[in-house]
Amino acid sequence: MIQKFLSFDKMITPTIIKVVFWIGVAITVISGLGTMIAGFSSFYGGGFQVFTGLLMIIIGPLVVRIYCELLILMFKMYDALQDIREHITATKRDTID
Repeated sequence: MIQKFLSFDKMITPTIIKVVFWIGVAITVISGLGTMIAGFSSFYGGGFQVFTGLLMIIIGPLVVRIYCELLILMFKMYDALQDIREHITATKRDTID
């Protein structure tokens, strides 16, 4: 296991991306709540801020999720390509022997 880690055969970034997702969700929800509170506390014209804050709370986590899924997709494609390469190498060894 350490050998794979040191030779960069085992990727740690997918695990880090999951943490980044939860941090991103927290940031978007807190930002949305802050925008809504600012809208409620304004003297006039705060309805747009409240609406924007609500959209941030609803759409923000979805955008963060899509972004993180796209990043993880890259790593899954890399793993699939590694499996294909190992299969081709094993097939070539079998045909040579």
